[in-house]
Amino acid sequence: MKPQLVSTSNLLRFLRELTAVLCVATLTLGTTASATSSPQQATPPAEQAASKIPPDQLDSLVAPIALYPDPLLSQTLVASTYPLEVIQLQQWLAQNKGMNEKQLADAVKKQDWDPSIQGLAALPDVVKLLSENIKWTTDLGNAFLAQQNDVMEAVQRMRKKAKDAGNLKSTEQVKVEVKTVESQPVIVVEQANPQVVYVPSYNPTVVYGAPVYAYPPIAYPPPGYYAAGMAISFGVGVAMGAMWGGGWGYNCGWGGNNNVTINNNNNFVNNSNRVNGGNRVNGGNRGNSNWQHNPQHRGGAPYGDRGTANKFGGTTRGDSMQNRQANARQNVARQQPAGGMGNRGTGPGAGNRDMGNRGAGASAGTRDVGNRGGAGAGNRSGGDRVGNQRVPNSPSSTNRSAFGGAGGMSGSGARASQSRGSSSMGGSRGGGGRGGGGGRRR
Repeated sequence: MKPQLVSTSNLLRFLRELTAVLCVATLTLGTTASATSSPQQATPPAEQAASKIPPDQLDSLVAPIALYPDPLLSQTLVASTYPLEVIQLQQWLAQNKGMNEKQLADAVKKQDWDPSIQGLAALPDVVKLLSENIKWTTDLGNAFLAQQNDVMEAVQRMRKKAKDAGNLKSTEQVKVEVKTVESQPVIVVEQANPQVVYVPSYNPTVVYGAPVYAYPPIAYPPPGYYAAGMAISFGVGVAMGAMWGGGWGYNCGWGGNNNVTINNNNNFVNNSNRVNGGNRVNGGNRGNSNWQHNPQHRGGAPYGDRGTANKFGGTTRGDSMQNRQANARQNVARQQPAGGMGNRGTGPGAGNRDMGNRGAGASAGTRDVGNRGGAGAGNRSGGDRVGNQRVPNSPSSTNRSAFGGAGGMSGSGARASQSRGSSSMGGSRGGGGRGGGGGRRR
């Protein structure tokens, strides 16, 4: 019996030792595998691109602006990538009424906004559309940043639908042509008169037909809004004057990657390049070049997906507080000149911008941007939100748009609202008084 007990004891010891060896081997292999894979894990997951928005959904997303003239279309797409500054422009216009074209151009140039935002100051109907439907605007901008070529192709598909239905054609306001670019047909929409711009207004269901994916839930002109036999309405034209010194700032570079081209001679683009390099371009400050998004003007608004956020050094929805705080500090560092912030002289009442609260801390993810407005735009809180950012309501613009009046469409068509007139995107256009400034109306 005793030899048997010894054999059993030896066997148990052997099994324990074997188990220990296997455990050590497993840990060693795991460590090796971790060490091997760690470089990939350390790399920001830019390659972890979000699922692409399908064509049908992109078609509906661009539907409200796809029939804009090419320069206006491209500038609107660029501006949509800066949703916080869209809101700030809308509030600034509400606070700075009664200016003539030259005064408006000079005043808005002093605001530290992207040139695409500054250049919309003379087009209050476009600002109204973007600011009052900020979720759609943000989604549009995020799609444009992540899938620029796909967005531009969606514009062409929607233009073809409208043209095939007989609803997109040359008029006194726009010139519609089919051109061949790199052996492909491209529908180009331009101003009929290069010196006057008209903002088109239309109901996507009327112009394109029933959607495959629901059109954005924004206010569209009601039945009876248009002239007889017309699916598209145009408001009062805006003269190309001081606001567009040097020509339009943006245009559609159809073909290739469907880049948006930027005109560096444009009034606002040239000023931004000269003063603070605020606009990202490929090449020098002369002629045309391809537009690039400038995250400095994103204002901390989250990007639509992790890949885009990594590309531009920003955050996305769902990021931790630590990531948002780090991003806020980076934004401050990017915007701060070598000599410190001090008085930046960004228009009436906009000096002495206090950047202290834009860095770390619990409020970094929802920081106020009240100090970026114009006259009287200082320390305010509350108001609209873009992502996890809070945008202030100015006292003079509470419960109304930059152009007065309530939302919704009226059947008055293209009549003036305020002194600057109204093109066709707005609703019950508040009458009387001086408007948001800029652009002579014809």
